[in-house]
Amino acid sequence: MQYFQNYIDGQLIAPAAGQYLPGVEPATGQVYAQVPASDATDVAQAVRAAERALPAWRSRPAEERGRLLVRISELIERDLERLAHAESQDNGKPVSLARSVDIPRAASNFAFFGTAAQHFASETHYQEGVALNYTVRHPLGVVGCISPWNLPLYLFTWKIAPALAAGCCVVAKPSEITPYTAYLLSELCMEAGLPPGVLNIVHGTGPAVGQAIVEHPGIKAISFTGGTKTGEHIARTAAPMFKKLSLELGGKNPNVVFADCNLTEAVATSLRSSFSNQGQICLCGSRIFIERPIYAAFRQAFLDGVASLTVGDPLAPGTRQGALVSKAHLEKVLGYIALAHQEGGHLLAGGEQVHLPGRCAEGYFLQPTVFEGLAPNCRVNQEEIFGPVVTLTPFDTEAEVIEWANSTEYGLAATIWTQDLTRAHRVAHALHSGIVWVNTWLHRDLRTPFGGMKNSGVGREGGLEALRFFTEPQNVCIKL
Repeated sequence: MQYFQNYIDGQLIAPAAGQYLPGVEPATGQVYAQVPASDATDVAQAVRAAERALPAWRSRPAEERGRLLVRISELIERDLERLAHAESQDNGKPVSLARSVDIPRAASNFAFFGTAAQHFASETHYQEGVALNYTVRHPLGVVGCISPWNLPLYLFTWKIAPALAAGCCVVAKPSEITPYTAYLLSELCMEAGLPPGVLNIVHGTGPAVGQAIVEHPGIKAISFTGGTKTGEHIARTAAPMFKKLSLELGGKNPNVVFADCNLTEAVATSLRSSFSNQGQICLCGSRIFIERPIYAAFRQAFLDGVASLTVGDPLAPGTRQGALVSKAHLEKVLGYIALAHQEGGHLLAGGEQVHLPGRCAEGYFLQPTVFEGLAPNCRVNQEEIFGPVVTLTPFDTEAEVIEWANSTEYGLAATIWTQDLTRAHRVAHALHSGIVWVNTWLHRDLRTPFGGMKNSGVGREGGLEALRFFTEPQNVCIKL
């Protein structure tokens, strides 16, 4: 049994109240760790530490801050295997996925923003013969970063790295469901020599720790990734306090497959975009629309691919599908499968919980599930399931599929499959999505803005957008 600790003022310490939460391994259903059940007292302690560290950190040259972030990146790369196994144990994802995606991208986040801050240029506006205006950007101060359970270290570092690079000090909360790699990151930050109080990691539940971070008057901004309902609650709390908000929320993403696509690539990538991380990625394409002339061919090839997705122990090399993150989440997804039957869907594949032998006998496993015959406006096609459940729907016209794609309250991401460049541009511009991929999926350039439209969130992360969020612009006007 492991006991995790909070990381406050450069030290690993127990929660003030001495209370802990069980950390459950999804693949086995067994408790493997005790996680701090922190509260507002711990958050207040973290804020005080961050406030003490802020003057020196914000005045430190960007190059020096960047060197520390790059050093953390190097330590993450060094400990790739340890972190990948911790992520798999904590989240239920195949260790091969954590090894190839989650941990390398966490390292990339620190490396990218460690150097990006040095290239963050200000603006100058010259009024001929009258005045010179120049803009500087100051760090906001102490900021709060709250990350989700689906890509734990990847998204945790996606928020922390730009905040630190911009000169802010951070009070961060990882998901209480997946705290392991955040705890290990604490150790790496200490080894890297990050000054005490610059980054503080407080473990605990949303109502106890997340709410305390959002409410604390010393925290000037909130960067949150998670569910839309939680985002609404954060906005109601933080907006009257005039905090800056970056909310990356839910998605119900369309995958539009035109008849002129490269069918082999479209099928192979659609399998990834449907079922990677057991469908527990906000960018997954859970609504697949296929132009009718190739519907039968796509359907058969897709189902053949689904049959090859091995559900098994996340530690096994051949496992393609691991466990869902918790028993409660498994039950939620099973509820949507039952709803799909009620709404008249025809089950093509999956739909059942998987019971494995041996150490995973009590794990939270589910077959990759495919339905067809569901109306575009039914609940299963409108609400975020966040699991390995997708629908196949044929379409006849471009206008029809654009209407269906835009019909949900979400607007995070979309994918288009076509070899017609003019159509690709036309349809991309017509989709209400913050991110549109053409003939690819989850292809990320860290310089680009990331975020959604409609109920998928407020603001953008990534690149200079993240550095702008964590800074306050100030215009200085000098009369000539």
